[in-house]
Amino acid sequence: MGETLADETRPWSLTADAVGVPRFTFFGVLGGLAERGEPHRNVYEVLGVESRPGLPFEEGDLYPDARACLRELRRRGYQVGIAGNAVSAAYAGLALDADFIASSAEWGVEKPSPLFFARVAEVCGCPPEKIAYVGDRVDNDVTPALAAGMVAVHIRRGPWGHLHTPPSEALCIRSLDELPGVLA
Repeated sequence: MGETLADETRPWSLTADAVGVPRFTFFGVLGGLAERGEPHRNVYEVLGVESRPGLPFEEGDLYPDARACLRELRRRGYQVGIAGNAVSAAYAGLALDADFIASSAEWGVEKPSPLFFARVAEVCGCPPEKIAYVGDRVDNDVTPALAAGMVAVHIRRGPWGHLHTPPSEALCIRSLDELPGVLA
């Protein structure tokens, strides 16, 4: 969800405000964690502040290409699922056009665990090689999707998307507008 369908700037900015850390510092630490390949939730430990629950995404957080891409994929007959480590409630109010929306919290297994990607395949009801998994993080999305036998699509946006270099077997896009074409 985050940085694939939605820009996380607003929720992270409000989180920085809530924990009393300057936004520049908060984002700098997030970027450092991205570069080091560490989970983003480590930001609280590094800054020595109490962790906060994720804020829900709002309509204005969606990237301009998100809804159009979901619609086009559905129009072309693809099953569309949204699954990630964010709690589903974070994007429940957006009424996204998807066959399913799930989170690691509900499944009890978190990316990059192979069990998470096995669960994606189970919910889709098709073999992994028929699934394209799109994400901005190489460590959490692309590499484990490839290991699961899925088609991995790296979207180059957000801090992880720009800092990580995907493996050559991954498909690479800069916008979700490109996704239907690369899947065809």
